[in-house]
Amino acid sequence: MGGALISPPPPVRSSAGVYDGLSLWHATAGGSWAPRAALDGDLSVDVAIVGAGFTGLWTAYYLAGARPDLRIAVVEREVAGFGASGRNGGWASALFPASLDALARYGGRGAALAQHAAMRASIDELAAVVRAEGIDAHLAKGGTIVLARTPAQLERARAEVVAARSWGRDEEELRLLDAVAARRVLNATGTLGATYTPDCAAVHPARLVRGLARAVERRGVRIYERTPALALEPHLVRTPGGTVSADVVVRATEGYTPTLPGHRRVVVPVHSLVIATAPLPPHVWDEIGLARRETFSDHRHLIVYGQRTADDRLVFGGRGAPYHFGSRVRAEDSDDAHVHRRLWATLVEMFPVLRRSGTKVTHAWGGVLGVPRDWCASVGLDEATGLAWAGGYVGDGVTTTNLAGRTLRDLVLGAPTPLTALPWVGHRSTAWEPEPLRWLGINAGLRAMTLADAEEQLTGRPSLAARAMAPLLGGH
Repeated sequence: MGGALISPPPPVRSSAGVYDGLSLWHATAGGSWAPRAALDGDLSVDVAIVGAGFTGLWTAYYLAGARPDLRIAVVEREVAGFGASGRNGGWASALFPASLDALARYGGRGAALAQHAAMRASIDELAAVVRAEGIDAHLAKGGTIVLARTPAQLERARAEVVAARSWGRDEEELRLLDAVAARRVLNATGTLGATYTPDCAAVHPARLVRGLARAVERRGVRIYERTPALALEPHLVRTPGGTVSADVVVRATEGYTPTLPGHRRVVVPVHSLVIATAPLPPHVWDEIGLARRETFSDHRHLIVYGQRTADDRLVFGGRGAPYHFGSRVRAEDSDDAHVHRRLWATLVEMFPVLRRSGTKVTHAWGGVLGVPRDWCASVGLDEATGLAWAGGYVGDGVTTTNLAGRTLRDLVLGAPTPLTALPWVGHRSTAWEPEPLRWLGINAGLRAMTLADAEEQLTGRPSLAARAMAPLLGGH
């Protein structure tokens, strides 16, 4: 990330057990964060779902809608929306972590295109549920602009558009903008061009997940909070308050999956950190842009992402926090002041008006996302054991979870549909390497991406180091 390392004003931070202090989104979700009742005694249901984030709640929503007679229970370690579903950057996009080329290797060209089409349609499906359920999620479908701010980034932007055309994706899906057109949308320093897709909506994720939890309860689903899953077994979930027996047990735990017995190497938990400014005045937005609340990024290697909120804040996040040995997940690991300072430095380097206008950072937080070894999200059901799963979204989960929920509905109900034929269904990623190999490899990769961006900033040429590390970090 570019820019000098400067300290933003002190952010609002969380304290133990105070859920509305976890992020800007939690603080502005509206309503109470008081936990629902915990499970107290054994329970028998048709479907037990572990995790009350987007994956678990979308699954419950669509199952209850299709079969109101089903007995469905959701158990959640904290409260609905505690994890990544309530802390992400608020992009409901068509991004899928595995490339079309990778998906074609799993199921062929037609299957890869079907997956992409399903992702695009899922944005509108999500928006339709928001409207139907009266969820005030601050949704605005302005698309995504990804800036090219060095010659190497511009080269990648052009290559991405060429690749899209080879898959039959036309300008209505992805187009290349020149510098003038790009700056009309987002006036960042050094902009040479950009790619733009209409396939993204900015959302307030905590409002979405909390509204979805209420919609699920209206459909008769029971949500038990402060009820951690101690173990998942065939047709069984063990918790401190009792055992839940079910025909189907759905694992919807994403970045927290390694905390479950037997799942340490299924995904690695990677922290993505975020900052938010105070609401910006109109003259600042006149200089920055994002008039339609487009989400934004640039074509650097170490991912950054941002959006303009409904109340005119800038929310900006990125990777760079280290992976912790043994797939450790602790609350304090999402509160890395060094990474937050680097995000702020990047933001003022992109938009100097923030410094001139005395903009303040009011919130700084982080969340945990799940990364499978081959960077391919998956969903499936083992009929012999009754164990189902969805996850491995690599940070692209807001929309993908909706598709996962509808797909799990069809798998649980046993009805083959176009969704159950998509190439991610039943996919099994290989396990991550044992320690210390994964700690060494992942952190070396993160460091290499940081150095690659710095190298490209200096030379203007694509980084050889980034090319070499791409297979480890999800390049295809």
